[in-house]
Amino acid sequence: MHILIVEDDPRTAQLLDELLGVGGHDITCVRTGEDGLDHLRRAPVDLVVLDVMLPGRDGTSTCAEMRSFSAVRILMLSARGAPMDRVDGLRQGADDYLAKPFHAQELLARVDALARRGKQSVAGEPGAVLQLPGLRLDAGARSVYVDGREALLTGAEFDILRALVERAGRVVSRDRLMELARGTEFGAFDRAIDVHISNIRKKLGDRASAPRWIRTIRGVGYQAVAAVHDP
Repeated sequence: MHILIVEDDPRTAQLLDELLGVGGHDITCVRTGEDGLDHLRRAPVDLVVLDVMLPGRDGTSTCAEMRSFSAVRILMLSARGAPMDRVDGLRQGADDYLAKPFHAQELLARVDALARRGKQSVAGEPGAVLQLPGLRLDAGARSVYVDGREALLTGAEFDILRALVERAGRVVSRDRLMELARGTEFGAFDRAIDVHISNIRKKLGDRASAPRWIRTIRGVGYQAVAAVHDP
């Protein structure tokens, strides 16, 4: 993968470069959010490792800006590991969130999990198309269309939505969604599913109070509200 590291601390940047470079990844390091945005606009990137505490534009606003034009996978790093800090990162579109100081093996495991999502996206599944009224998921292209308009979802968001649509009409528990989406961030942070569902709803134009596609089953999980039909 081509991994973009956005980290202003030289020692942390060097550590990340060394750890990820051993896996054969192509690494680019920049020190500011603006430089990260510029690089992402100019060059193909598979994964962004993004620090939250950056000079000038912080990592949270950088993540939000990246999400406005790219579906690149984003792993946020921060010394602030409280649940609400993680919620903020996921709400801005991060695929995963890892608190500093981190264990090298945990970092590599999370990067590997995000890399597997990328391989699924590249390999695709020809012909695997799911539809609900007004909603179309193309598994091969990993794309989502709402009333003919493309909605830009992150890898984690796509996996969660697909898991629900494949089981339309059935209630899927949060634990089961964690397993189906295969996201390493979910095991360490049990509110991640709820944050991702909130993001999905916003991007689809769905509302929890009057759901068109995703219904909340209080205390249990979520349900796609219509039956799947053939494309």
